[in-house]
Amino acid sequence: MYLNIGKNQVIRKDSILGIFDLDSSSQSWLTREFLSAAEKAGQIVNTAEDIPNSFLLCEENGKIRVYLTQSTSRTLRRKQEEATPLLPETERSDGKHRK
Repeated sequence: MYLNIGKNQVIRKDSILGIFDLDSSSQSWLTREFLSAAEKAGQIVNTAEDIPNSFLLCEENGKIRVYLTQSTSRTLRRKQEEATPLLPETERSDGKHRK
C-alpha cells in the first residue's frame, strides 16, 4: 500500500513510523534537535510547495527518512487509512494491462 504525500511523492504505508504535526511537535527542543540533525544528514525530503504543516518519519531500506509535507497530520492519517495499492502491470486483478 502506498500513500501520496504531495509533489507526486508516494511512500510505502508500512515504512511510516510516525506522522507528526510540525507546529505542536517542534515546540519540543528534542524534536527541533532531531529535525536539525536529520537535515544535516541529508535525511529530509521536502514535498511542500509552501510552508510544511507536518512531517512523516519513515524507515526505508534500513535508513531513516523525514518527509515534510503541506498536508495536515490529520489528513495524512485519514489518507493512510484509505491508502490503496499501486499494482504493477502484471499484478492487476482484472487481468488487463495498464498503458
